[in-house]
Parts: sequence; C-alpha cells; structure tokens
Amino acid sequence: MGFRISALSASDFTPLFALSDRELAARGAMRLVVDKSPGFPCRVSLADAKVGEAVLLMNYEHQPARSPYRASHAIFVRENVPQAHPDVGEVPLALRARLLSVRAFDEAGMMIDAEVVDGGEVEPVIERMLANSSTAYLHLHNAKPGCYAARVDRA
Repeated sequence: MGFRISALSASDFTPLFALSDRELAARGAMRLVVDKSPGFPCRVSLADAKVGEAVLLMNYEHQPARSPYRASHAIFVRENVPQAHPDVGEVPLALRARLLSVRAFDEAGMMIDAEVVDGGEVEPVIERMLANSSTAYLHLHNAKPGCYAARVDRA
C-alpha cells in the first residue's frame, strides 16, 4: 500500500510574515533567525532552514478533531518557500534524519496506535499502521521535542 506525506500549505502562513514582531507576539508567535542547521524544520517545505534564514515559530492546531486528542504544538515555517509535495512513498530528509513518533487516528480523531521509530526506518511502520482499516490518517511528530511534523495518508 502506498502512502503520501503532506506538508502544510504556504498560503496559510504567508500573511504572518508581514506582521511586526509585536503583532506576532500578540498571536503567541515569534520571528527567529536560524543559528544552526539542522534544528529548524519547516512544516511547509519539509526541509531544515539554513543558518541566517528567518523563520516563524508559532503554535499550530494540527489535530482539530473534536476528540480528547485535539492538539496543537509549536512549528517552524520559512518565508517564501514552496510547499513540499513528496512523491508517493517518499520520506523527506528532514523527517528521515529525526527520531519520529508515528500516531494513527481513526475517523473520529481517536488515536488507535502509536510508535517511536528512527526516521530512516519509518516506512514499515507507516505501511503497518495504514494497513489497519480503522486508520484514517497518521501524524508524524519529532519525537524528542514533540513537534508536529507532517500528515500521512494512503496514496
């Protein structure tokens, strides 16, 4: 069974880059200059930001389901980057290079499975979880900081 990893849409964040630091702070967000790489994985490009790039750090509701698993967490977004569209079965390097928490959810937004795996070995875990007919979608999180990384669906 094939799978596709989805990035967040750039258009959802473009207007935020025009805000002042004060306006960002009022929204609980901040502008940062990247001082190391890897370390600032962009959820739009699914790539690590380069040293010297500006990124926004903000809270993002990645699990809007009306269930006990409704959730949001911090994400980084780079300015003026195209949205990643990985091929079927492709795992971007920024995900492959990290320890990942893979979480399976059903149609009601209830978590039905979870596993922590090295990003270089994530494909069998994704395939196993998507083989369960109760699984509607998966979320990938960076396991150490816990940040939302991307969504995975059947291709």
